[in-house]
Amino acid sequence: MLETEQTGSFQNETCNSGIDMDLFLHFSLVPALFIIVVLSFLQRRVNKMEIDEKITFLTGHFGIIVPLDFIGSLSNRWSYGFAFGAVASSVLILFSEKYVPFNVPSWAKAIVSLVGALEVGVAYYPLFICLSTDFKVVGGVFGILYTLTLIFVLLWDIIKCPNGSIIGEYQKVIVNWPSLICLVFLLVRFIHMLVKAIRVNLRFDTEEEQEQILQTHQARHVQNLLRKPAEQKLEKNWFQRKIYDWDPNFKFPNRMIGMSIISLICLYIFTIAEYSVSDIAFKELDFFKEALKVVGESSNDTGNILTQSIPQIEEFNKVAKGTWFVTTFLACATSVTYIFHILACYRKHLMRLWAGQKGFLPQTFHNPSPATSVAAIARYSGWQIAYTLWGYLILHFVMFIFGLCFAYGCILPIQKGHGLALLKGFGISILTIALLIGFVIIQIVIAQIFFLQDKISPEDKGKPLALNNKKAFQNFNYFLLFYNAIMGLGNCIFRLICSFVVGTWLIARIDRTIMQRGYEVVDPGYGTWISMIFFDHYHNNPVILCFCHLLLAKKTITQRKKLSLYSQFSNTSEPAVNSKVRSRWLLLYTLLNNPCLILLRKRKTSASNSPSCRRSLDRMTLTYRLSSRYRGMPEKPAESSLVNGSVCAFLPQGLCESRAVPTRRESL
Repeated sequence: MLETEQTGSFQNETCNSGIDMDLFLHFSLVPALFIIVVLSFLQRRVNKMEIDEKITFLTGHFGIIVPLDFIGSLSNRWSYGFAFGAVASSVLILFSEKYVPFNVPSWAKAIVSLVGALEVGVAYYPLFICLSTDFKVVGGVFGILYTLTLIFVLLWDIIKCPNGSIIGEYQKVIVNWPSLICLVFLLVRFIHMLVKAIRVNLRFDTEEEQEQILQTHQARHVQNLLRKPAEQKLEKNWFQRKIYDWDPNFKFPNRMIGMSIISLICLYIFTIAEYSVSDIAFKELDFFKEALKVVGESSNDTGNILTQSIPQIEEFNKVAKGTWFVTTFLACATSVTYIFHILACYRKHLMRLWAGQKGFLPQTFHNPSPATSVAAIARYSGWQIAYTLWGYLILHFVMFIFGLCFAYGCILPIQKGHGLALLKGFGISILTIALLIGFVIIQIVIAQIFFLQDKISPEDKGKPLALNNKKAFQNFNYFLLFYNAIMGLGNCIFRLICSFVVGTWLIARIDRTIMQRGYEVVDPGYGTWISMIFFDHYHNNPVILCFCHLLLAKKTITQRKKLSLYSQFSNTSEPAVNSKVRSRWLLLYTLLNNPCLILLRKRKTSASNSPSCRRSLDRMTLTYRLSSRYRGMPEKPAESSLVNGSVCAFLPQGLCESRAVPTRRESL
C-alpha cells in the first residue's frame, strides 16, 4: 500500500503539462495591459486636461474605462455573471498564497494579498471591459482572442496532466470544468457581439438603444403602486407560498448575480478539496492502525495495550467516514440554500425600504452614513464569498461533532444490543425535561387563576395586568425563589447551547446578525449588508427614478418649445415621414410669403428676368393676399413668416421690387 501511494504521488509530481498556471497568471498581465491601454485610448474624455495642449496626439483620448456597473445597470447581467465564474478558480488561489514566486516575511502577508488580488483583477480585467466597451468591434475581437487563449491554455493543462496531488485522478477536470464552461459561454457571447457590431456598421441591423434611467420593469412597478388594489388576490401555488414568489417587476443587479455565481463555483471547488483532504486524513488513520498492529506484535506489555485499542480506532474510523460524508452533503446543501435565500432577502428588504418600512432594522442602522454605504458596495461581494466558504467549513465541523455524538449516543448502542438501556435513559431525560417545562407552565397557570384580577369587560380577550391576592403572591415568590435558582442553571446552559448552534448555523448569513439586540454594531458583516441595501434603496428606487425621468422629459419638451421652427428640420427623434412633410409645408409657407426666394431657389436667371415671370410672381402674391384676408391669416405674411422680410435687403437691387404688394384699396 505504501509503495502504491508513493508511486501515485511520484506520478503526480512528475506529471508536467509544460505550462505552470501560476506562472501563466503572471505572464497574462502583458496582453491584459495591452488590451486595457488600447480600449482606454479609444475611450474619449469629457473634460480636457493641460497635457492635451502639450501633446495633441492625446487630445480627448485615454478616458476611464468601466468594467461593469455595480450600482444599477441591468444589461448583460448573465454575461458578467459568467465572467465572474471564470475568475472563481483564481480567487481560491488568493487564500493559499502559493502563487507568489518568492518567499516573503510574515509582516508582509497583508501586502502580498493585496498585490495578488490586484494581479488577479488585472489578469481578468479584459473579460469585463470587452463586454462593457462602446467600441463593440474592437471589444469583440480582443474578447475572442483573450478568451480563446485562456481556453486553450486551460485545456492544454487538463489534457496533458489531468491528475493532481490532492484529489488524485482527473483532479483538474473535476475542479476546472465550471470555469471552462464560463469561458466557453463568454467566447460565444463575444462572437455574437462582434457579428452584431459588424451588421450594425453595414446597416443590416439597428444599433441597440442605450440603457435608460427608468427601466421597463421599474415603470411597471410604479404603475402597480398607482393602481387600486384588486378585490380578490390571485391564489399562489405551493412553490410561491413556501419557497419563492417570483416578482416580474424586480431584477437583481449585476453585483448580486456575479456574487451568486462565483460563490457557487468557489463552494463547489472548496467542497471537493475539503473532502479530498479528509480522505487523505482517513487513509493516514488506517496507516496509523496498521502501524499499531506492527508495534503490538513486536512487543509484549505495551503491545497488548496497543492491540486492545485497535478495535476502537477501527470503529472510530468507520463512524467518522460515514458521518463526514453525510455532514458534507448537509453542509453543502445548507450553504447553497443560503446563497439563494440571501437573494430573496435582498429583494424583500429592498421592497420594504421602498415602502418606507424600517421596523425590521435595528435602531442603530436606520440612517447609515453615506461614506459607509459607498464603501459597503465595494466590500459586500468579496465578504459574501468569504462568509460562504468559512460558514460552510465551520458549519461542517459543527455538524460533524454533533453527528459523532449522535452516532456514539444512539446508533452504536442500538447496534450493540443496548437499545432498551438507551431507551430507558432517553425516557428519564425526556421526563426530567417535561417536568421542568411543566413547572414553568404551572407557575403561569397559577398566576393566571389566582394572582390576576377579573376581566374589566366580558368582551376582553384576557385579564388585565393587575395583581390580586398580593399576600399570597409574596409567599408564592418566596418559596419558588430557591427552586427557580436551580432551574436557572439548566436554562442558562440551554441558552448557551442554543446561541452557539444558531450562531454557527447563521454565520454564512450576512443578511442576519448573530449578535444580541443592542450589539448589532459589533457585527461588521451585517453592517455591510444594511449599508449596501440602503445604497441600492437611494439609487435604484423605482419611484425616485420615475420622478427623475419625468423631470428630464419635461425639461426636454420645454427646450424643444424654445427652439425655432427651423431647428426641427434636422430633428432625428421624429419619424422620417413627419419630418419630411413638415419641411415641405414650411418651405411652401416661406416661398408664399417671400416669392422672390423662388428665383434664388430655382437659379434660372434667364427665366426670372422675363416679363411673364415677373407678372406671374405679382399675380401669386396678390392672390395670397386676397385669400389671407378672407381666411383670417396674417395681413402681412412677410413679417410673420419664418424668414423675415428683411431678407430682400440682401438680394440684388430690383429683384424684390417686382413683387410690390398692392394696398388694400387698390386690390379691392
